[in-house]
Amino acid sequence: MESITKPGTIAAARAVAVRALAASKTYDDAGAEPVHALDRVSLDVCAGEMVALVGPSGCGKSTLLNLIGCVDLPSGGSVEVDGRATSDLGDDELTALRRDRIGTVFQFFNLLPAMTIAENVALPLVLQRCERAEIAARVRAALESVGIAEKANAFPSQVSGGQMQRAAVARATIHRPAIVLADEPTGNLDSHSGASVLQLLRAFADRGQAILMATHSSEAAAVCDRIVRMQDGQIVI
Repeated sequence: MESITKPGTIAAARAVAVRALAASKTYDDAGAEPVHALDRVSLDVCAGEMVALVGPSGCGKSTLLNLIGCVDLPSGGSVEVDGRATSDLGDDELTALRRDRIGTVFQFFNLLPAMTIAENVALPLVLQRCERAEIAARVRAALESVGIAEKANAFPSQVSGGQMQRAAVARATIHRPAIVLADEPTGNLDSHSGASVLQLLRAFADRGQAILMATHSSEAAAVCDRIVRMQDGQIVI
């Protein structure tokens, strides 16, 4: 694994949030050759660590994010989230793990257009059936932490792309997940907005959040503690 680490970063001293052990993924299509999207990938991401996953399109970054995000299961090896092997869990357990212990920031925001910014950010807590008063307090705090408290009652169409991505970061972190997966989080933003979102993600990592970010941006990768390069479904050594 190529690992570019900032001075003073000691990942081994932190709790492991996510672990992939020789994880592989093969897609079988009737009448066609199997596609080996991921080939024996091993990777740890620790609490308080921000890791960049880089490589050309089709190298396996999205497949790895899908396995860690409990969207899919490995064909071989294992993926553990918060100490639980995803292949050992049933559908209901996977749904609960994805809901409670994983947050995701998407390139295209994925905010629900008919809901206000505050309602979008509240969704993880609503799904956890938290009390209304707790939801309201935590949403206020989350929006303040990402600098868009004044946009709480606006709809996504009424705010900028950078503000939508700030809301997406708040939504991804409000339920205190074990891991935040960021898939090209600056890919649809201008340079100023992108830098602002990266600063937010960096701040969450510095406060103890584990973040795994797939990116093509060298500027985004430079903010991270480690850079992990992928090619042809493998981590490049």
